[in-house]
Amino acid sequence: MSKPKVLVADPVSERGVAELMEGGLVDVTVKTGLKEDALLEIIGEFDGLVVRSQTKVNAKVIGAAKKLKCVGRAGVGVDNVDTDAATKAGIVVMNTPAGNTISTAEHAFSLLMAISRNIAQADASMKAGKWDRKNFEGVELYGKTLAILGMGRIGTEIARRAIAFGMRVHAYDPYLSQSRARAMQVELVERLEDILPFADYITMHMPLTDETRDMLNAERLAKTKKGVRIINCARGGLINEQALADALKSKQVAAAAIDVFEIEPPAADNPLRYAPNIVLTPHLGASTAEAQENVGIEVAQQIRAMLLTGEVRNAVNMPSVDAKTLALIGPHIALGAKLGKFLSQIAAKRCDSININYSGKMNEQDTTPITRAILKAFLHTASGGEVNEVNAPAFAQQLGVKVTESRETAGGDFAELIELTATGEGGWVSVAGTHFGSQPRIVKINGRFVEARPEGALLIYENKDRPGMVGWIGTLMGRHGVNIATMSLGRNEAGGHALAVLNLDTAPGEGVVKELLAEPDIRSVQVVQL
Repeated sequence: MSKPKVLVADPVSERGVAELMEGGLVDVTVKTGLKEDALLEIIGEFDGLVVRSQTKVNAKVIGAAKKLKCVGRAGVGVDNVDTDAATKAGIVVMNTPAGNTISTAEHAFSLLMAISRNIAQADASMKAGKWDRKNFEGVELYGKTLAILGMGRIGTEIARRAIAFGMRVHAYDPYLSQSRARAMQVELVERLEDILPFADYITMHMPLTDETRDMLNAERLAKTKKGVRIINCARGGLINEQALADALKSKQVAAAAIDVFEIEPPAADNPLRYAPNIVLTPHLGASTAEAQENVGIEVAQQIRAMLLTGEVRNAVNMPSVDAKTLALIGPHIALGAKLGKFLSQIAAKRCDSININYSGKMNEQDTTPITRAILKAFLHTASGGEVNEVNAPAFAQQLGVKVTESRETAGGDFAELIELTATGEGGWVSVAGTHFGSQPRIVKINGRFVEARPEGALLIYENKDRPGMVGWIGTLMGRHGVNIATMSLGRNEAGGHALAVLNLDTAPGEGVVKELLAEPDIRSVQVVQL
């Protein structure tokens, strides 16, 4: 089996590259500074791609990346990666949110202090031969109100430093709970407008989305406390640059410090370049030796884990599955995939909906990876093999298949159970499975209790319950040279309808199926290959 190939397209730390190469299990190519045409020529041979912010992984690149399974961004944002195109192509996109947390928090707080004491302006004045103490009078942080917009890792580190300086910290984050805010000793506000008139400082630590773009626009800047100081070390586009420049000129905003820009590098005529009382830095938030080493190592470990073990960490377009969780739910993922493949072979071709019911102990786990494995297996034939755990939900939606999950606290006759039901042309079909100890078993088909191993060739037939049927089936199989490994029978009532599942050593040919269907007491026959 050939080793997975990884392209490092942007500069990462030497330790990061060494981590990728550890043990010789991954074939690593380092080619940085590639233009799009050059990248398009070679990307088709790689399973993994490592980038920072320079390389643009757009739809064209993703379309040419026929083998690509994952993209690792050595940094927090993934603005340079078309995540929608990657998701449709089944490519996992991962970032490194933890590696530069301290570095960015320290930079943001340094800028906060710099614009409080006019450090950059005083330095420039001194170097121009002046001694101007009067015009560079600053303000203290102690007792001031700081509004942190976004309380993720970096926002949390900012809050700790601000509290240490005696600042009053308020936080705006729609996803932060009150209990978490209290634990961090910050006051949570429900609406951004609630804090704008009172904040002495505003620092931004949110991702750039349709909801957060131009979060601080002209209208909101007009509502801020006159003389507010603003810091942005998160993403360009969170603040309307022209509106901020105007607010600085009118002195509505006393000072600002900006590390990120909507277009980088900013154009020569960018209004912030000529605004008064502003400190500009060229996206230095993560630019420390420690941060670069950390994100390089982190992205290398993520790429290796994904390609070598299937472990997914810090994915932005699918749930992350760490090694501990993967070990715990791995058997359920494997069982779910078997059940999905089984269901795809007994369900109608035009399926309208699939329900996945988890019951018993299954509800103690995060079942999302199991659901994705089920969908991947169920849709494999319809997709021509292009579906995987990443794009399976989108592929189902594209086909018009409604996917639902349901949960039951008790598993009935079983400690845990996964049951799949597909509806479509001709009604519904279902299959359910569980583990007996460590052994996976199919335990229900179309509501009938059975017991079969989910492996190899299975023959499922429904017949009128009468004496001699089992012997007749055995004789027929023997005549065609098909050996029965195990047989399981289920029926609704004596003399009613019976369902049988046979594990076979080899799949029966068409002749066997025709003979079975020719028997008047047999209602249906299906062969399933697992």
